[in-house]
Amino acid sequence: MEWARIGAGMRLRELEVERAAILKRFPELRRAGVAAAGSRAGLRKLSPAARRKLSAGMRKYWARRKAEAARKG
Repeated sequence: MEWARIGAGMRLRELEVERAAILKRFPELRRAGVAAAGSRAGLRKLSPAARRKLSAGMRKYWARRKAEAARKG
């Protein structure tokens, strides 16, 4: 486990150096708006019927999880 921790620390330092180099080359990536805008690029708008169906499904999902947690706990 100790070797994994050492390796992970070394990799993290490498990533930090790489991140700094990327940000130096592309300073506009520092703005929060760039990341946020890019992450929502592929989302579609849901119709009201699709939103209702999704909502009903999530209510069932969370009800089932809550019931399972109550049984275990």
